[in-house]
Amino acid sequence: MLAELLAFALAAADVAAPPPAAPPSAATPAAPAAQAKLKYPRTKRVDVVDDYFGTKVKDPYRWLEDDNSEETKLWVAAQNAVTDAYLATIPQRAAIRERLTQIWNYERYAAVSKHGKRYFYMRNSGLQAQAVLHVTDDPAVEGRVLLDPNALSKDGTVALAGIAFSDDGRLVAYAISDAGSDWQIWRVRDVDTGKDLPDEVRWAKFSTASFSRGGKGFYYSRFAAPAEAEKLTALNTNQKVWYHAIGTHQNDDVLVFERHDQPEWNFTAKASDDGRWLVISARKGSSPERAVFVQDLAKPGSRPEPLLGKMDGSYDFVDVIDDTFYFVTDRGAPRKRLVAVSRARPEEKDWKEVIPEAKGTDVLSYVSSLGDRFVAVWTHEVKSAVDVWDHSGKKVADLALPGIGTVSGFSGKRTDAETFYVFTGFLAPPTVYRLDLPVLASSVFRQPKVDFDASPFEVTQVFYPSKDGTRIPMFLLHRKDVKLDGRNPAMLYGYGGFNFPLLPSFSPARAAWLEMGGVYAVVNLRGGGEYGKAWYDAGRLGKKQNVFDDFIAAAEWLQKNGWSSPDRMAMNGGSNGGLLVGAVMTQRPDLLAVAIPQVPVMDMLRFHKFTIGWAWKSDYASSEIKLGFDTLYAYSPLHRLKKGTAYPATLVTTADHDDRVVPAHSFKFIAELQADQGGPRPVLARIETRAGHGAGKPTQKSIEEAADVFAFTLRNLGMELPAGFGARR
Repeated sequence: MLAELLAFALAAADVAAPPPAAPPSAATPAAPAAQAKLKYPRTKRVDVVDDYFGTKVKDPYRWLEDDNSEETKLWVAAQNAVTDAYLATIPQRAAIRERLTQIWNYERYAAVSKHGKRYFYMRNSGLQAQAVLHVTDDPAVEGRVLLDPNALSKDGTVALAGIAFSDDGRLVAYAISDAGSDWQIWRVRDVDTGKDLPDEVRWAKFSTASFSRGGKGFYYSRFAAPAEAEKLTALNTNQKVWYHAIGTHQNDDVLVFERHDQPEWNFTAKASDDGRWLVISARKGSSPERAVFVQDLAKPGSRPEPLLGKMDGSYDFVDVIDDTFYFVTDRGAPRKRLVAVSRARPEEKDWKEVIPEAKGTDVLSYVSSLGDRFVAVWTHEVKSAVDVWDHSGKKVADLALPGIGTVSGFSGKRTDAETFYVFTGFLAPPTVYRLDLPVLASSVFRQPKVDFDASPFEVTQVFYPSKDGTRIPMFLLHRKDVKLDGRNPAMLYGYGGFNFPLLPSFSPARAAWLEMGGVYAVVNLRGGGEYGKAWYDAGRLGKKQNVFDDFIAAAEWLQKNGWSSPDRMAMNGGSNGGLLVGAVMTQRPDLLAVAIPQVPVMDMLRFHKFTIGWAWKSDYASSEIKLGFDTLYAYSPLHRLKKGTAYPATLVTTADHDDRVVPAHSFKFIAELQADQGGPRPVLARIETRAGHGAGKPTQKSIEEAADVFAFTLRNLGMELPAGFGARR
C-alpha cells in the first residue's frame, strides 16, 4: 500500500455489522442498453471451509492463491481475454489514450539534493518509462546522466526503488526493483566514472540505505532469502540491520541489529550527518509507534542501546547535535511536536519542546534541519504550510508558498545554506523551487510546461457531515461553469487508512478526466493523517466502518446537492483504497454505477498470511482472534458479496508481481463477483503482467491502464466525449 508501513494496537470497540447488500431494485442504475451480456471464464470451485470461532466460512477459490500454478495462469489469461475483448469495443478508448499521452508528455523533475559539491536530481523527459538520475556541479546547468534505469530492461519494468549518497557525493548506492516487486537489489556507482563497483546486496525490502562517514560503507535492512517459488508470497518477518563495507561481498556484511524476540519489528537505520551516531528506528509492522536505539560510532565495539525504548509514540528522527537528538513525535501531542531528547537524560520529563503542537487542527507533517534552523512543514486543513524556527524554539518566519497545494523536499544538512522543494496542486504541475536559507527567499528552479489548460477549471473544498455527524473535508475538481443539475459524470476517490493524508497533487489522468467533462472528488476520510492521531484512530480497527460511512456520505452529499446522480457516478481507490471501494460496493451496490478497485485488499480473513500483510493488523486487526474476526468478517468485501445482487459495473485491476497486496485478493473477489452478479453490468478483471503494486510502473503502462479505466467508466456512465477531445494542441 503506497506509504503504508504504519500502525497497530487492537481496538476494544467492536463494529456493528454493515448493512446487507441491497437486492436488485428499480433504484439500481441500469446498464447502458447497447451492452451485450458477457460470458465470463468458468472458475472452478473447491470444497474449502475454515472454522473461525465456530463460524464456518467457505473459501471456494483458495486455489487461486497459488500464482505459480499453470491452472491459475490459464485462468488469468482467460480473464484478460474477456476484458481485452470488452475494452476493444469502446470506440473512444483510442482517443482517451492519445489525450492521456499528450498530457503525460511533459518534463518532470524531483527536488534537488546536494552532497559535497554535487547536485543530484531525477528527471523524466516526458514519456520515458522511468525517471533518470542526473548530476551536476552547477544547478543552473543541465546535468549529465548518472543512472538511467531505462537501460536496465527492454520493457522499462526495472525501476529505481531507493537512492543514497555518500557525504562527499562521490558514491551513490541505488536499489533496483524488477517488474514492480518490493524486493530490492542494492548496487553502488562511482559518480565520477559513472561505473558500478562490484558491490551487490540482495533481499532488501522496505529498506533505506545510509552511508557511514567517508563513504566506506552503508547500513541497510534485509530479510532472509525466501524460496524461489515463494518470493512473491512468503511472509516477510525477522528483518535485520546490516552494514555493507564497500568492496566486500554481501556474505561478509556485518550484522548490526536484530530482535529475535520481536519478529514483527521492522527497522530503519540512519547515520547522523556528523558520522558519530547510528539511529535505528523500530516499529511493529505498520504501527506508527516506534522505539529508537542509538549506537555511538565514535566508540569502537559499541552496540545499539535504547534511547526511547517503550514504543509508546511515533518518533521521526530529525537531527542530532552533540548528544541531543531531535524527534517529531505524537507523544503528548496527537498532532505532533518537535522535541529535544538528551542521550544522558532521555526520560520524557527531561525532554525540551522546540516546536509545540499547533492550536486548532494543524498537523506537523515533518521537520528538516537546515541552515542552523528547523524548517517545519504542516498540514493545514488538508493543505501545506511551512514555517521556520530557531534551535531555541522561537518561530523565525512563515515561508510564503506559491498557492494552495502541497510541498515536499527540504532535504539537506544542518550546515547547508540552500535547499530545494517541490510545490504542486490539483491544477498545478510540480514546480521545483530553490530556497536561499539565510534570507528565506524562494526562486523557481524548474517549471514544467504541460499540454493542459487549467483555466476553465477550479478546485472547491467543501465539508459535509458523515453518518455520525463528523465533519469530513472533500476537494471537488470541476469546470468553472459546472451545472448542478445532477447529470455530471463524477469520479469519487478515497483512501482512508494507515495515517496517510490525501493532499493536493497534479495528475495527468485527473486532467484528462476533467477535459472529458467529469467532476473529480477527492475525499479526506477518517483513517488518514489529515488531522492527526485522533482522526487516524477514528478510522481503523473496530472503527473501520467509519471510513466506509464517510465515503458513502460523500456520494450521497454530491447527489443531494446536484453534482451527480447514482447512474452518473463512479468510485476509485487503490490498495487500502481498493478495500474501500470493495466495502462500499458490497454495502451499497445501489449507490453508484461504476466501481474501480485497484490492487485491492479484498480477503480480510487471510491478508496477514502473505508477504507483508501481517503488518496491516495495526489498521485492520486480525481474524486470528475473535474480536478481530467479528470486525473483519462484517465488512470483508470477498465475504459480503451476495448472489443475485445487482452490483455496479466493476473493473478490478491488479498485477502478477504485486508482492505487497498479492493478486489473490483480486482473483478471488472477481471470481465470486462474476458468479454472484445479478444485474446487467459487466464485472471484469484487468491483470497486468510484469508489474507490481504501483511503484516504478513504466509510464506507458500507467497511460494504458488509465485509458482502460476511463474507457470502461465512460461506457458504463453513458458518457460522450466533448467535441474535439484528444486533438493535439
